[in-house]
Amino acid sequence: KASEEVEPIDSWEEEDEADPELGDGGDGGGVVLQNCSWGERALSIAREVLVQFGEGMELFAFKTTPRGYIYVRLDKLSNQFGCPSMEEVESYSRQFKQRLEEAGAEGEIPDDLALEVSSPGAERLLKVPDDLPRFKDMAMRVSYVEDMDARGPEKDGVFYLDCIETESGSCIWRLADVKENRDPSAKGRPLGRKKKDWRLKLPYAMFKRVTLFLDY
Repeated sequence: KASEEVEPIDSWEEEDEADPELGDGGDGGGVVLQNCSWGERALSIAREVLVQFGEGMELFAFKTTPRGYIYVRLDKLSNQFGCPSMEEVESYSRQFKQRLEEAGAEGEIPDDLALEVSSPGAERLLKVPDDLPRFKDMAMRVSYVEDMDARGPEKDGVFYLDCIETESGSCIWRLADVKENRDPSAKGRPLGRKKKDWRLKLPYAMFKRVTLFLDY
């Protein structure tokens, strides 16, 4: 029986707090089923429920665990940060839970799965270059290396996307006018002309991590 494939849930399992990586099923997005035999069916139900919310809502991340937990992160494309409203999260969670219970009663999946639905959050990792145009009007924290061959230190900075050069596979960045980019002696004045005109060109392979910068 499918219900015998997971351990009994006696206390809530906290989601893994490891540093996010692209495709990890958490802040890095993507689908991770961890060899759960019922994972594909649960994922198909999740997608079926999502259809009712229209094209403006997507699954940012979906993860199942052997102990019978399902973690879903919904991405609302029209929201500046990709965050659905609380009502939308609750509505999706309620409908998905009902469908899971129905499938569990039919023996398609275990009948005691635990579900957590949330939004991607500020720590979401952005895919380079696919996600960048969507957030081009927002400052991003970019971690990168300047030489793939040399074992130099990883650098990071707060930038705006200037443009993407698809032919060369590179992104052009400009400094964001935030506190850490200003001259400490400028006493809060905006960036000077020299810093405004400065640009950083980075090939896709040089990126280590890109996230939204929300600490203005």
